[in-house]
Amino acid sequence: MSTQPVELTNVLPLLASRPTYLMCPPRLYDVDYVINPWMAGNVHASSRERAAAQWQNLYEAISEIAEVELIDPQPGSPDMVFTANAGLERNGIVALSSFFHAERQGEERYFRRWFEDAGYRVLEIPRSTPFEGEGDALFSSDGSRLWAGHGPRTAAASHNKLSRTWGVEVVSLHLIDPRFYHLDTCFAPLANGYILYYPDAFDATSIAAIEAFYPASKRIVVAEADALRFACNAVNIGDTILLNTISRELSAQLQSKGFRVVQIELSEFLKAGGAAKCLVMHLGPL
Repeated sequence: MSTQPVELTNVLPLLASRPTYLMCPPRLYDVDYVINPWMAGNVHASSRERAAAQWQNLYEAISEIAEVELIDPQPGSPDMVFTANAGLERNGIVALSSFFHAERQGEERYFRRWFEDAGYRVLEIPRSTPFEGEGDALFSSDGSRLWAGHGPRTAAASHNKLSRTWGVEVVSLHLIDPRFYHLDTCFAPLANGYILYYPDAFDATSIAAIEAFYPASKRIVVAEADALRFACNAVNIGDTILLNTISRELSAQLQSKGFRVVQIELSEFLKAGGAAKCLVMHLGPL
């Protein structure tokens, strides 16, 4: 795949014919601070050149099967590249993230402006109940419920506002392993009712809720080695799954369920605690 830089364009009308995602080029990406275990020991250890090439490969792979909108990176916000954390969108409403860590709170105004300019209604989440967007909130593939993580970065109290906003059942899942600080690092609802998840990231009550909803035949359990490659941090578009490099065993299992597996090396972003899903935010039609 080409690694030529992407030229940003003005916000374009979102097309309903294909799913749409928001991405941010990594021109200003770096590990500037430590706000999760993955960043420890990696401050300024990422190669911006390699990160740009890896991001470009993901961008091009997604662009083959979906629309991609772009937001400009901003000085002082090196984590803007992880657009999944910007908010959660449904039915033209975006619940804007209220970041737990001060290091990321500066991003909020840039994302708010982008969503408003694009025509979305922006819902503010109080600072007293931190919420980190799609990083900690993922709809089931049929849209019948919203799985919402809480623990290191998102407060469980924020889930009530999400339920009231969309009138959807919200199921809270408690994250207990600091390495999996966002729900999307260990849990991925997939097409056709499948779930890809790492059970050890959750407490017993959360596991019971997951297994009550997903029958055993639909559960794809990820082993620790693949979980640490952020296998669950996957972008699922139809029958295609885009994700970081994973084991042959997990790839074969996903293929046996009817998925086309696209592996893209994202090692530079793992240094900051992110991979494929962290780099995209799903947008619905207005």
